Amino acid sequence: MTTEPVRPTQNLNDPNWWRRAVVYQIYPRSFADANGDGTGDVRGMIEKLPYLADLGVDAVWVSPWYPSPLLDGGYDVADYRDISPDFGTLADADEFIARAHELGLRVFIDLVPNHSSWEHPWFKAALAAAPGSPERDLYIFRDGKGENGDVPPTNWGSVFGGSAWHRTTDADGNPGQWYLHMFDISQPDWNWENPAVVEEFHSILRFWFDRGIDGFRVDVADSMAKDQSFPDVPINPATGWGTNDKYVGAPLWDQPKVADIQRGWRRVADEYSATPLGGRVFVAEAYLDPVERLVEYVAPGRLHTTFNFDALLSEWSAASQRVVIDRTLAAHEAVGAPTTWVLGNHDNTRVVTRYGKPVTGLDFSSHDELEEPIELTTRLHGLPTDIALGRRRARAAALLELGLPGGAYIYQGEELGLEEVEDLPEDLLQDPTWERSGHRMRGRDGCRVPLPWSGDAAPYGFGTDAAATWLPQPASWRGLTAADQDADPSSMLNLYRAALRQRRTQPEFTDGRLAWHALDGGDVLAFTRGEGVLVLVNFGAEPVPLPAGEVLVASVAVGDGSLPTDAALWLRLA
Repeated sequence: MTTEPVRPTQNLNDPNWWRRAVVYQIYPRSFADANGDGTGDVRGMIEKLPYLADLGVDAVWVSPWYPSPLLDGGYDVADYRDISPDFGTLADADEFIARAHELGLRVFIDLVPNHSSWEHPWFKAALAAAPGSPERDLYIFRDGKGENGDVPPTNWGSVFGGSAWHRTTDADGNPGQWYLHMFDISQPDWNWENPAVVEEFHSILRFWFDRGIDGFRVDVADSMAKDQSFPDVPINPATGWGTNDKYVGAPLWDQPKVADIQRGWRRVADEYSATPLGGRVFVAEAYLDPVERLVEYVAPGRLHTTFNFDALLSEWSAASQRVVIDRTLAAHEAVGAPTTWVLGNHDNTRVVTRYGKPVTGLDFSSHDELEEPIELTTRLHGLPTDIALGRRRARAAALLELGLPGGAYIYQGEELGLEEVEDLPEDLLQDPTWERSGHRMRGRDGCRVPLPWSGDAAPYGFGTDAAATWLPQPASWRGLTAADQDADPSSMLNLYRAALRQRRTQPEFTDGRLAWHALDGGDVLAFTRGEGVLVLVNFGAEPVPLPAGEVLVASVAVGDGSLPTDAALWLRLA
């Protein structure tokens, strides 16, 4: 490597490591392929751990690595206590956890508690059992409406399109009951009213905590509990099915019993507080608006942190970004929880592409309502993209995100400045949204294309030979590989390394203080961390003169004493 190794910010003996950790998300199928079959695997992840330690992150989050038919990218879990044979073995997972800890990195994995795969043994047993049986009570089965039960129990719509109910076929070949699937038809919802489901997930948590896992990212953490009166909801005119809007009282979202479920998980995590690593934690994935609803999930006794999706969905403007920052900090301070910033993940259009569009997100300064990621991705698809502009803004956004108080998440490839692959052939699309929406929504495959590590052509060092990757890599990624960027001091990769080094070494970044800093003129965000470090982002059309001081890290060259448009820097004030 051309840079001095950057060690993780947090010590493994620090029980509060999670309050400001920088976490790197690994999407296993697309991170690194050790056996050359075109699909990423755990051994590939092990091989690349030194790269992540050198990058300077504190932890890694591994998206689902469980056995799965992969009908929804692994979020259709067939066995919560094993590793997919496509990815490796439990022994590989144990080695990954141990090696990460040796390098000072914590490990998160996904918890998928709203639904299982239809390949899960418990769901297979439920299908084989009679209505009203204990096996069926583990999931949500209901009789249909109408004379022959051929109308779904409610008008609820699936997040992926169509009805949220699917009718089964009885052993005699006749139509049977319906089961609920908030997402894909292959993902039946668990019945969290059943104590056996509650205890099963407590057992799953302990299984992985005992193996050394440091925390869980909780998939759709605002679901699970359902209104047991099963009311219909307002119709979404665009789909003809019930809306998935998360209004207060929505029967599928943010129900009061979600709090009880989360408190139970917190008690399990707290059982490990005295163990050598201590500090087992949760981060919630929940798209809730306003942020005051969201922070209830990190109130004392519930979860530890929650993704701040307002920051991810905000447009590229000073006004919108400032509203998001102010609201987020105030709401989290009220409950004593740290903020958790995120720019992208496996569900969203990549940052470079989003910021290169004529529409870059939602304007929170004008009170836009929060959208689900699939909705925003669909709205952006087809709009022209200025990749150079998007990459310039993404560099600035990285310094904004990492300069804020609290923790931060980096989705694999953000540190390389990768753009969305928007022209994947339709016959290769795998996201269930594509089929469930009647080919109306292309889905999220474009942000899940395997990473480029080295070389001048696909597969760019992703695997050990020229095997085709499970999604094709674009020719435009030539020159963006990790190897190429390692050798370029001005690359996105080295910008991330420099920022993470400064975040670790500058004492101002160790506390939660942020104060807005007034500058004359310009459309800018400017705030200080501690007493002496200024974070400055220029959203305006004209350069902004810099105050006197020492530049610690900048997204562009600033040799003339001003900050150009769509750029950011950290400055130690004179």
